[in-house]
Amino acid sequence: QVQLVESGGGLVQPGGSLRLSCAASRVIGSIDAMGWYRQAPGTQRELVATITRAGDTNYADSVKGRFTISRDNAKNTVYLQMNSLKPEDTAVYYCNAQITNRISLNYRGQGTQVTVSS
Repeated sequence: QVQLVESGGGLVQPGGSLRLSCAASRVIGSIDAMGWYRQAPGTQRELVATITRAGDTNYADSVKGRFTISRDNAKNTVYLQMNSLKPEDTAVYYCNAQITNRISLNYRGQGTQVTVSS
């Protein structure tokens, strides 16, 4: 069974930075798109950023210019560099991976908490 394990969350002051990592293991097949989503209490889960295997990226308007998504295909790992963090960025951040092995399935990690507060 594919596992996605996130790390790097924590408590940071407004204006600070964090780097999230997500490593996929037990992968059989090809990892296509990878991405990050987030969910704050009482809200719906929202897309933060995605990246294709070729490196094409897509960002939510609310994080453009502040967050950068990247990936290391050799390590089956995706990263999210978050700069100029704001209190409204506080949420549980989830990693997602689309993996193809004859059929394409989406997998999600358990999430990592990011809290932006002074």
